[in-house]
Amino acid sequence: MTDCGCEKARRDLEEYLRNEVCKTQHTDIAEHLENCQGCRDEALVATTLTEVVARACKETAPEELRDQVLAKLRALQATH
Repeated sequence: MTDCGCEKARRDLEEYLRNEVCKTQHTDIAEHLENCQGCRDEALVATTLTEVVARACKETAPEELRDQVLAKLRALQATH
């Protein structure tokens, strides 16, 4: 039984999603994703995870919490 392209698509999926593959590879992977539900689902999970992490990196702690953490760090540094 030969691989239908899943192995290659999954191996290069991260680079594909970041547009870091050559045009030929991009076209091959895009066509594979159109025809393979399993790989398409994996691409959706990877895309969603990337978006969630990017969004989380933009969030900041409330100022009161940040001040409390900094105060505790300063207190710990003063005792050591």
